[in-house]
Amino acid sequence: MIAQIWFALAMLVVVILARGVGGRIGVPFTILLTLVGLAYALVPGPKLELDPEAVLVLVMPPLLYSTARRSSLLAIRANLRPIVSLSVLLVLATAFAVGALVTLVVPGMPLAVGLVLGAAVAPPDPVAALSIGRRAGMPPRLIVLIEGEGLLNDATALTTYQVAVAVAVGGAFSWTIASGLFLLAVAGGLAVGILVALLIRLARPMLRDPLIANAVSLAVPFVTYLVAEAIHSSGVLAVVVAGLMVGHNAGRTESGASRLQTGAVWEFVEYLLEGFVFLLIGQQLPSVIRGLQDQPLSIVVAAAAVSVGAVLLVRPLWLVITQWLPARLHARLGVRSTDRLRGRELVALSWAGTRGVITLVAVFAVPLTTEQGTPFPYRDLISFCAYVVVLVTLVGQGLTFAPLLRRLRLRINRAEVEQLRNQARLATIDAGLARVDDLVAVDRIGPELAAAIRAGLAARADRYHARMAALRESDDGQVTWTEDYEAAIAARRAVINAQREELLRWRDAGRLPDASLRILRRELDHEERTLLDR
Repeated sequence: MIAQIWFALAMLVVVILARGVGGRIGVPFTILLTLVGLAYALVPGPKLELDPEAVLVLVMPPLLYSTARRSSLLAIRANLRPIVSLSVLLVLATAFAVGALVTLVVPGMPLAVGLVLGAAVAPPDPVAALSIGRRAGMPPRLIVLIEGEGLLNDATALTTYQVAVAVAVGGAFSWTIASGLFLLAVAGGLAVGILVALLIRLARPMLRDPLIANAVSLAVPFVTYLVAEAIHSSGVLAVVVAGLMVGHNAGRTESGASRLQTGAVWEFVEYLLEGFVFLLIGQQLPSVIRGLQDQPLSIVVAAAAVSVGAVLLVRPLWLVITQWLPARLHARLGVRSTDRLRGRELVALSWAGTRGVITLVAVFAVPLTTEQGTPFPYRDLISFCAYVVVLVTLVGQGLTFAPLLRRLRLRINRAEVEQLRNQARLATIDAGLARVDDLVAVDRIGPELAAAIRAGLAARADRYHARMAALRESDDGQVTWTEDYEAAIAARRAVINAQREELLRWRDAGRLPDASLRILRRELDHEERTLLDR
């Protein structure tokens, strides 16, 4: 027991170091962890083997829910057609392409077994791509497409995978039954996700305590997933739908204190889960290659090469074909010509198809035997092919994605984004001033208090107007501030630091209890968060 605790602490240290080093060198820490895990797999020592059921039940729901909570439901709805194309149609096309091609190079492999591999490697895991894209300033629409694809493609892939496994182990199969099961799984997942989100919305008035709200928030993805799976529907889709709706309604139904604390908790949970999972991916190499001794090397190499090649080629081909359909067909689908992706955007989106943990979970969950009691055919081979796909896409595409974005010169216009935010800030000040007038009119507050509130709002408005003036001077769309403005921000930070030091002197002198110190210091922390982050 003690040895296991030390091993877990060692993994935590590696996760922490990878985060720090990755931030300094501009590489996602998930890629570094995969490489570290791979290197560790090659040396003697204790190893952790990936438990598919534990990952599906304990890891995937919170990761999907956390991502869905901070995604934009409106942006996904506005880009629903391309997201459905990527997360449903492209996943199916990839699954069948990989399955068909692998069966051609592996003599005797049934098509159902090939489809098991195809469904496992079909869904991209966008964690690394999004991390790189956000840091590189990828345009918002591409971020939305990658996020939306990553949220919905797992449900498509896992449902296809379940059908393929059922056929491979000897169950009855027909296209009609398979299609019906797929639709029922999707409908059930949607229903469960919507129901859970509505229940959370109704319960919000009773969740004013931030600690209770956090406890409920942490339980939601697990409850949603288990309920959906219990009725044989898509637990993954249910979690995603619930997360999208809860995140969309948080501004209306959640207190500020709960929202700040819940956001911090989920950010921490996501960081730890991603860190341990990607470190675990690298350690799976010994278990993946253990059963390949009976396979000819030429077959193993050919199957792995075909799997990787199909995954890398189907995505850009699909994007090009769907984007360059005749204008008339686009019009019938409701796609405006201005919504079509440009060539550089197609290249970036094509290279954002990194695979991750869901691929390994799927192949590791393949049954050991069929219904007849015989070993599942080619189980070790498809596990190896899936592992190679994960390594090539996660490490290869992940490390080259940032240079590709720089070469394509795909960058968000940060000045325009900041101008929009400042316009929204100024609108909130106008709304606040109007509310002050209303309160004065009904004698809720007196003239002196109203004047003080107006003065505070006016000071904030002056700062936002100064930001707007600096932003309008940007020529290349990047945010630059004048020396006077940055000096003012630095002065405010210095003042806040002086206030913190004074609070500590009061505490050390015995004049201020620690409980009061924490409350007053938190007030200063919130004030500091409103300053520009350099």
